[in-house]
Amino acid sequence: MKIVSFHQSLPISDPNSFLDLAGEPPRPGPRDLLVAVRAISVNPVDAKIRGGGGPGRPDGQLPILGWDAAGVVREIGTEVALFRPGDEVYYAGSVDRAGSYAEFQCVDERLVGRKPKTLDFAGSAALPLTTITAWELLFDRLRVAGTAAGSLLILGGAGGVGSIAIQLARQLTRLTVIATASRPETVDWCRRLQAHHVVDHARPLATQVRAIEPGGVNYTLALTKAEDHFDQLIEAMAPQSALALIENPARPLDITKLKPKSISLHWEFMFTRSRYQTPDMGEQGRLLTEVAALVDAGRIQTTMQANLGTINAANLRRAHALVESGKTMGKIVLAGF
Repeated sequence: MKIVSFHQSLPISDPNSFLDLAGEPPRPGPRDLLVAVRAISVNPVDAKIRGGGGPGRPDGQLPILGWDAAGVVREIGTEVALFRPGDEVYYAGSVDRAGSYAEFQCVDERLVGRKPKTLDFAGSAALPLTTITAWELLFDRLRVAGTAAGSLLILGGAGGVGSIAIQLARQLTRLTVIATASRPETVDWCRRLQAHHVVDHARPLATQVRAIEPGGVNYTLALTKAEDHFDQLIEAMAPQSALALIENPARPLDITKLKPKSISLHWEFMFTRSRYQTPDMGEQGRLLTEVAALVDAGRIQTTMQANLGTINAANLRRAHALVESGKTMGKIVLAGF
């Protein structure tokens, strides 16, 4: 099978940072699906691991990155109960296993959802990792109730997670959604996704947010550069509110600043369930199937913003360079081998 991988961590400008290689297809374990990968999308975690900032293959084999895919089930393990060969699926999988930069991938069936019928493979591949992250942030970490009133601030509303978090909050909660964006195109993107308000994170946030919510926001998703906005976020938040993070801050955060308002702090890592084989890891497959139904009902749209073409080393170098620029909107997708 075709694989895109590398022999050493190199800057993405180096032509050897990704190579077109070949390998044997994996064999599915008892609860695995063997999926013929049709499309993938690229996430910041891909670039971090390629650069040596994350886990490699625990078995020491050639690293295969990629934690967003859509494809067709080719073969199933002996204990698989949820899928059959020929099913069209989408998933993010496990960061501790070989990823989706390959023609075939094995993934635990509990982490897999049925692909939206109304999207092609490319449009579907844009969704899994960010959808799981946004869903778990809102409903598992912050425990937002669908009937809860209040307000939600999303720092980095035009990014991959922000783009789906806006939609989930609008469709499944009663929260007033305030997204942040700093360029005309990202402001327009957040508005198209139906954020109630968009404020500029290049300017002090607290004054802008307080003009909308004088008492402060009840929930905040700090999706990017929380260390640069930490004091402003606290000022913009209500007493007894909740703050959630997904990135390791580049500088330490003084969490004692949260104490006067009794602001709770929450972490989200969407690979926790797969890494620790938690009893509820099947929730990820379930929520992906539920979101596929929302897509097919016209309530959620794909966050794909660019399709760079075939899955190969040259195009993945382009995709990683764009992700590392920090200027992307939505998701970057590649499709076909």
